[in-house]
Amino acid sequence: MTCSAQMHFKIADRKKKLYAQCYTLNADSGFTLTELMVVIVVMALFAFMVQIHLFGMLRKSTFRAQVQEFVSTMQMAANAAGESDRRYEVIIDIPAQGYILREITNPDLTQVLEEEIIVEDIFSENCRVAYVMFDDGDTTSEDRAKFRAGHSGWEYGGKIVLLDENEQPYSIVVNRLNRMITLEQGDVGLLTPKTKDEVLF
Repeated sequence: MTCSAQMHFKIADRKKKLYAQCYTLNADSGFTLTELMVVIVVMALFAFMVQIHLFGMLRKSTFRAQVQEFVSTMQMAANAAGESDRRYEVIIDIPAQGYILREITNPDLTQVLEEEIIVEDIFSENCRVAYVMFDDGDTTSEDRAKFRAGHSGWEYGGKIVLLDENEQPYSIVVNRLNRMITLEQGDVGLLTPKTKDEVLF
């Protein structure tokens, strides 16, 4: 027998021993079906708990994000009107649970032209408009409410009451005198102007 043949047999024999050792190691150290099922169930429960926690956080942040976006839209209207001679209007559509910011370019205020719309958005079920009250005493919970801003400020002040997913109220207060839009927890009271002369629009 030649040297190369002996070498070939030795290599083949070593491979057989190595395969046998690997098979024995895998058989001894592997998971049983029961252990594998327990691990899968524990991991599934952990993933489910994380998902519930993240979903709760997402719902809360969704309300805050929507309110903040709406407040920013109102403040944008007031700031843009104050820095120019243009007039802007925020229309809160309570039945549709949405709102529009538009620049007023048409003398007919009942018409909203497509080219006038700057922002258009809707609230989700986690953030609902309950009602709107103006500082002259008018209140609506079933119609459109309109806040108009001119160079001198808001035509009317008031509050927009929003409800979160737990039906907790939050008030967005529109101050006609200083153009400020504030968010307050609860259904807050309004300061009403003493005379019509305080309307600065």
